[in-house]
This record gives sequence, C-alpha cells and structure tokens, in this order.
Amino acid sequence: MRRDSLLFHPDFRRLWAGDTAGQLGTYVGQTVIPLLAATVLAATPFEMGLLTATENAAFLLIGLPAGVWVDRMRRRPLMLRADFARAALLATVPLAWWAGVLTLAQLIVVALLVSAATVFFDVSYQSYLPSLVGRAQLVEGNTKLQASQSTAGVVGPGLGGALTQLLGAANAVLATGLGFVASGLFLLRIKATEPAPEPRDGTPLRTSIAQGLKFVFTNPVLRAITICTATANLANTMFASMQILFLTRDLGLGSAAVGALLTSMGAGGVAGALTAGFWIRRLGQARSIWLIPLFTWPAQCLVPLAAPGPRVALVAAGLAIMSYGVIVYNVAQVSYRQTICPDRLLGRMNATVRFVVWGTMPLGGLLGGVAGEALGVRGTLWVASAALVVPMTALLVSPLRRMRDVPAEPVPS
Repeated sequence: MRRDSLLFHPDFRRLWAGDTAGQLGTYVGQTVIPLLAATVLAATPFEMGLLTATENAAFLLIGLPAGVWVDRMRRRPLMLRADFARAALLATVPLAWWAGVLTLAQLIVVALLVSAATVFFDVSYQSYLPSLVGRAQLVEGNTKLQASQSTAGVVGPGLGGALTQLLGAANAVLATGLGFVASGLFLLRIKATEPAPEPRDGTPLRTSIAQGLKFVFTNPVLRAITICTATANLANTMFASMQILFLTRDLGLGSAAVGALLTSMGAGGVAGALTAGFWIRRLGQARSIWLIPLFTWPAQCLVPLAAPGPRVALVAAGLAIMSYGVIVYNVAQVSYRQTICPDRLLGRMNATVRFVVWGTMPLGGLLGGVAGEALGVRGTLWVASAALVVPMTALLVSPLRRMRDVPAEPVPS
C-alpha cells in the first residue's frame, strides 16, 4: 500500500469515519421516515410527494447565500453545528410519538429544518476537503467518501426496515439522530488547523452570490454538469417520491422486505465507489462523467416492470445498476469541480451547484405527488425513468465529449 495513501492521513480518517456515521443515519432515515408517513400516518400520494419535496427544499431557499457564508467562515465548525442541530431536530419525532401528538405536519417541518442544516453541512464538507487533503488527492478522497455513502446505502435501508419492524417507525428515527451525533464527535477530533477565510472586503451579499453564479455558468463544462445533475435529480426525486408506495402497496412488501430490497441501491453504489478510480484511470476523468451514465442510468426502467413474485428482482437489478452509475459519475464530476475552482470560490461554487441540482428535488417531489394522483404510482415511475434521457443529452452535447482528463490547476476566476 502506498505510504501517501489517505489511509495514512489521520485527520482524513476522522472525517471519513464521521461521514460514514452521518451517512448511515441518513440512509436509515430515508427508509424510516417515508415508512412512518406511509404506514403510520396514512399519507396520500400527494402528501408523500410533499414530504419528499420538503426534505430538500432548503437547498432552493437558502442554497446561494449559504455558499457566501461558508466562504466567510471556517468550515469545520459549521459542519459540527449542522450535525448536532440535525440530531436535536430528529429527536423531537419520537418524543412527539411517545406523547401521542405526532402529526404529518410536524414531520414535514422537521424535514424542512433538517434540510436547512444539511445545506450548510454539505457545502462546507465539499469546500473543506481540498484544504484537508490537497487537490492531488481529491479523487482518492472523494472515492473513499463515496464508498462510505454507498456502504451506508447497503446497511441503512435494511437496518431501517428491521428497526421499524422491531421498534416502530417513530422510535427508529432515533437511529438517524444518533448517526449525526457520532458524525459530530468524529469531526471534533480533527486536529489540523483550518486556514482562515479571506478577510471580508465589504462585497455585498448579492455581488458575492453573483460571483459564484458567474463562475459556474460561464464555464461550459461546469454548466453542462450542473444541468445534467439538476435534471437527473428532478427525475430521480419524482421517482423516489413514489418508490415506497410502489413497494408497499403495488408489490405488497412489508417494512423489512422494503428495507432489504433497497439495499440493492447501496450494493450498486459500493461497487461503483470501488471501481470509480479504475474507470477514471481507464477512460479519463472527463470521459467517465458522460460515458458511465450513458450505459447505466437507463437501467432504472427495469423498476416499473416489477410485479409481485419473482419479478420483484427487477427492482433490485434496476436500482443497483442505476446506483452504480450515479456513484462513478459523482466521484468524477465532484473531483473535477473541486480541482478547477480557486479556494476563495469553493463555497460559492459548491453552493451554486447545490442550489441548482438540489433545488430541482423539491420540484421533483411535488411533480411525483401530482403525477401519482393523476397517472398512478407505476405510471409515475415510468415517466420519471424515461425523463433521464434529458440529463444524458446535456452531457453528450458538451465539451466533455472532446476531453479525456481535467486541468491540473484551478482555472482563472
């Protein structure tokens, strides 16, 4: 093993461990909270779409100013505050359940506030990594962090389904909060001194936001990546808003079976994280960004073909292949973005991209809810799967088609 591997970087290991704990809690929550809404609170398809939209709404509401604030502050303290805030908010769900006052309205409000804390954590985390490990090790760092996310995707849904079966969905929400507490405790142990942000120069908030927007949208490759990810997230959130209803009502699966089936997404993601470096070296980082989605994302069309009985396996196959492609794509494109962006703009660049690509997710959730009422659950899954042709087209017509790798240094801002 190379001595320059990040496995020998103690502070990266602490960041990695914290991210793993937080991701595990997140994936448990992504199974438990929709199950709580669907099976205990009897949510309608539209209400499920509204809940899914709320879980990501803060990126649309505060994503752009969050990037400016992240650039003006040290990133690790922001990540710590976000972790502990999310844990406290999620603890209110079982408390309300024990008191007999839990409602869908409370679940939606908690999801919105957790989403706001997640905005600051995610923008800070992607902006913090280059200063912690250096730009030369960004692909390795992102590969390992994506491996954590994918492993949590294997364990989390099954664990969430099992906890729901054993303890009840409201009590199982505690596991999500504990994951964020563990994440914060690992981050507290990082010893590296984070570089101070550049001194405030009096630039107004609106001007600072505009600088981030200009950097992203005047770069043709960043623009293509942003459009691709945004439209893919819209389609996938539309799909996800009906996924639990499809598995529980159309396929007749119980909570434990739903959790076990959703682990296929994580399994595909683990395989993607383990092989992302291979594909980037073999194809080139720029080529990996468009070639891998082209050959993997259409597999999501297998899911609406499923039916009770042996054809349930089509869900596992479709989700695993799709997840594989998403993880390889994410490692390649996130490392690309971090490599070409100057340090002083990292927060605004990441926030701008997150504002656009996560900002479409509330819209996707609402569209999923409306389409679920109009077309039915299975019909909505077909529409969402077919819509993935749009993001792939954005990549195919971009300058990425003529590139193999990325620039070694940040581009001028």
